[in-house]
Amino acid sequence: MPEANTAGKDEVPAGEPAGEPAEERRPEGEKEENGDSKVVVQAPGPEEVEFVHPEGGWGWIVMLAAMWCNGSVFGIQNAFGILFLSLLREFGSENDEDLRFRTAWVGSLSMGMIFFCSPIVSVFTDVLGCRITAVGGAAVGLVGLLASSFVTSLGPMYFTYGIVFACGCSFAYQPSLVILGHYFKKRLGLVNGIVTAGSSIFTITLPFLLSGLLEKVGLQNTMRVLCILMFVLMLAGFTYKPLLPVKSSNTSTGSHCPPMNRIFNINIWKSLGYRIWAFGIPAALYGYFVPYVHLMKHVEERFGPDASKEVLLMCIGITSGVGRLIFGRVADYVNGVNKVYLQVTSFFVIGLMSMMIPLCHIFGGLIAVCLLMGLFDGCFICIMAPIAFELVGAEDVSQAIGFLLGLMSVPMTVGPPIAGFLRDRLGNYDVAFYLAGIPPIIGGAVLCLIPWVEARRKNREKEEALSRDQEVNQKMIEHEKAQGDTQCKTGESVL
Repeated sequence: MPEANTAGKDEVPAGEPAGEPAEERRPEGEKEENGDSKVVVQAPGPEEVEFVHPEGGWGWIVMLAAMWCNGSVFGIQNAFGILFLSLLREFGSENDEDLRFRTAWVGSLSMGMIFFCSPIVSVFTDVLGCRITAVGGAAVGLVGLLASSFVTSLGPMYFTYGIVFACGCSFAYQPSLVILGHYFKKRLGLVNGIVTAGSSIFTITLPFLLSGLLEKVGLQNTMRVLCILMFVLMLAGFTYKPLLPVKSSNTSTGSHCPPMNRIFNINIWKSLGYRIWAFGIPAALYGYFVPYVHLMKHVEERFGPDASKEVLLMCIGITSGVGRLIFGRVADYVNGVNKVYLQVTSFFVIGLMSMMIPLCHIFGGLIAVCLLMGLFDGCFICIMAPIAFELVGAEDVSQAIGFLLGLMSVPMTVGPPIAGFLRDRLGNYDVAFYLAGIPPIIGGAVLCLIPWVEARRKNREKEEALSRDQEVNQKMIEHEKAQGDTQCKTGESVL
């Protein structure tokens, strides 16, 4: 870990005159600007040393490890549809509607728990660090998946797969986003794009592997093969070597208990920009995932059971991966919180494409819609972490991401069932898709406020800093004038 002991070379001697410029005498604990994000680095001396991101080196190994994490976690989650049919055959019949409903909840519970646990994961990440949290989470996920392979009825699957495995995945996933900010700043968008593209690669390839395994070795042995992915994920977590220096306030108390701000960091909620972001993203997601859940059933109802539904999933998966790489790189050239405009664009496009689905009466039109949806889905996902770094800084980003993912779990869980309810009442998915396009557009409009709010905050901080400097200079002038008057009076008395 790079230490701040280099500050000793630049420390000001004790006898330095008081006329030193105000900007060189930063009080301990003050935040330094690092581009558009604020990184606080505590030094043992009176000065602070700006942390320099390596922008490579061991960071590339960390990037590959984080990419494996995203791929294995969401690849397995997104491939639950393949396991779903095998679970039905294992525990009953594919035609049992009640069993289908109960089995579907295993996958839904698992995906929801990954995001629902995120606020808790962020606390563990702040207290224990990225490495311990990720390795421990992968180990728990491995145990949960291995236990699921020995289950002989559906009931225990809710616990082993839906809770234990999912919680382990959650603890392994979030540190993979946080650790990237220790190694990259200028390339953070590109690196996040590559990392999040891992889930697209696994989502495209894993179903083919699972189909072959299920046919040859059965459900239980297939789950045991998937445990290999979790074991490699556990090893990958050991690469998460932290670089950002720890705040001195966390260690200066002499107590073994972590301070309250590491357990519940209220600093992130003091940022109006973050509060808007934490409201706008979940608001948009009430309709965001409806097409991903119900599109296949809609295609079957409109174009018949022989329609190539899998082609649409392939289109979304491939273009989502491409979008993460493209927009991740584009985000590196967008200054500060203006990256939010990329998310705004992605929500607008996805909302409009959702409304276009019922209007597509030819299969080619649906393919075009899915290509655009996948492309901008990749845009939305790959720049979440870079925006969090810009809004709250590297010190507070863990809980900022954690609370956002936790808030996202509610609309992700509620939105698709509402769409299914509308379909059952109205007989088709048309109204459900029209309504699903509204929340992303509203959420995107809310996010447009963030750059304006952040610009006002920065202007206010500059004015306050200028006012403080002027006040310091005025006091220095008055002090020098008082010293001059004293010397004059002393000279007159001597005469």
